[in-house]
Amino acid sequence: MQETAETTTILWPLVVYGAIVLSLVLLILGLSYVLGQRGYARATGEPYEGGIVSAGGARIRFSSQFYMVAMMFVIFDVETIFIFSWAIAFPELGWYGYFGVLVFIGMLVVVLVYEWRNGALDFGPDGKKILAAYKRMLHKPSLN
Repeated sequence: MQETAETTTILWPLVVYGAIVLSLVLLILGLSYVLGQRGYARATGEPYEGGIVSAGGARIRFSSQFYMVAMMFVIFDVETIFIFSWAIAFPELGWYGYFGVLVFIGMLVVVLVYEWRNGALDFGPDGKKILAAYKRMLHKPSLN
């Protein structure tokens, strides 16, 4: 019988918390129903409705450069998580962890240089081409 008493004393705060959360959710939903607007526009029933009538389709082509940038963001974002977790555990890891994270950062620098050399970080036209076009435009005789 002692186990039941301990279980009851452990669970009652969880039950109270759940009741408070449920009552707040119902209160917020009820207030939004009572106080909310009742307008219906043309775009209200459409998927992904934002109050604006959509123009065009969602099936557009993205440059492959977009996907390369997205993958690099994910890679370097996950790298940040690893380095933060290393910084938190630094006192327990000691020099072994320090050299491990140096190797990890070194590998990331190698990957970044590789991506840079292959042109994965080139966005838009080349700067030299833009300057050449600008110089041609300046030296072009005017029609006046």
